[in-house]
Amino acid sequence: MSVPGPSMVLAAGAVCWRTVSDKHGVEEVRVLLVHRAARADTGIPKGKVDPGEMAPQAAVREIKEETGLSIVLGAPLGTTEYTMPGGREKIVHYWSAEVSEEAIAESTFTPSAEIASVEWMTVRAARTALSFEQDREILDRFAARVAAGTTRTFPIIALRHGKAVSPSAWDGPDTTRPLLHRGLEQARVIAPSLAAWAPTKLMSSTAVRCLTTIEPVSALLGLSVKTTATLSQDAYEDGTATVKKLIHKRLTRTQATVICSHGPVIPQILDEVVAATNTPLDAATRRAGMLATAEFTVMHVSLDHPQNGLVAIETHSPALD
Repeated sequence: MSVPGPSMVLAAGAVCWRTVSDKHGVEEVRVLLVHRAARADTGIPKGKVDPGEMAPQAAVREIKEETGLSIVLGAPLGTTEYTMPGGREKIVHYWSAEVSEEAIAESTFTPSAEIASVEWMTVRAARTALSFEQDREILDRFAARVAAGTTRTFPIIALRHGKAVSPSAWDGPDTTRPLLHRGLEQARVIAPSLAAWAPTKLMSSTAVRCLTTIEPVSALLGLSVKTTATLSQDAYEDGTATVKKLIHKRLTRTQATVICSHGPVIPQILDEVVAATNTPLDAATRRAGMLATAEFTVMHVSLDHPQNGLVAIETHSPALD
C-alpha cells in the first residue's frame, strides 16, 4: 500500500453485509448504509485514518464508531479517490465485512450528530440510495463478488519480521539476533491491523526476531504462537525450508492464519498459496512476496471456491515516519 503525501487525506471503510431470508424464504444479501444528518447524504461507513494508524485498523475502528458493530475484515474492494471541498485529495480504502447476527445483537449504535441512522438494504436498493458515484463503484465491486460466489473468504497472512540487529553487529547465533528499537515499534504498530482479520492461528520461525515481531498481535488476541524450524532462515539456507505441507494444512483447515518468517522464505509461502489456489503468477503477485521488514501480504482465499484463484492480494507497511 502506497503512503499518501502530506496534502492527501487517507480514510478507510467497509461494505458491511449479511444474508437474510426474504418473505419467500429465499436468502438475499443486504448491506449496511449510514445516513449522515449534517451532510444530508447516505453512504458506506468510513472515516479518516488517525495518525499512527494503518488503514485496516482504521476501517475496523470507524465501523465501530459509526455503526456500533464489531467487524472482521474480509477481502479488499479497492479504493476511491476524489477532491474534497477546499481542494485536498482524499483516498479511501475499502474492504468487505460479513456481519454476524451476534455482532448485530451486540451493536452499540445510537444516533449522533454525525450519523442519524443506519439501514440494512438490498444491494439494488442501496445502489439507488447512495449519494455519491464513488460509493456506487465500491458497491458494484462487492456485487461482482456476490455474483461470483466469492464474498466469503479467509486470509493467509505472510509477515516478514521487523528491523533487526545486522548480522555483522551480532556475535551470537543468527537465530538470536534481536529487533532494533525501530523493529519493536514496527511490531507494535502492525499488530492492530493484523488483528483486523481476526486470525485464529499464529505461526513463526524459531528466530528471536520473528517471535518478537509476532508477539504484540499474540498478546492482543490472546493466542499462542506455534513455532517451526521450517520457516527459519537456516532451513532456507540448507534447503529444508519446504513450506508446501504447512500451507496445504492451513488451506485445508480454512483457518485465518498469520505466518511470520524471513525475506527469502516469504516468496515460497506466497508461491505455495498461489499454486494451491490455481492463481496466475504474474508480476504483481511476485512483488507481493518481496517484503521489507515488518511488511505483510494478505492472501484472501474463497471459502466456497478455493481452487478458482485468490480473491485478492494486498500488502501493507507499518505506519511509521
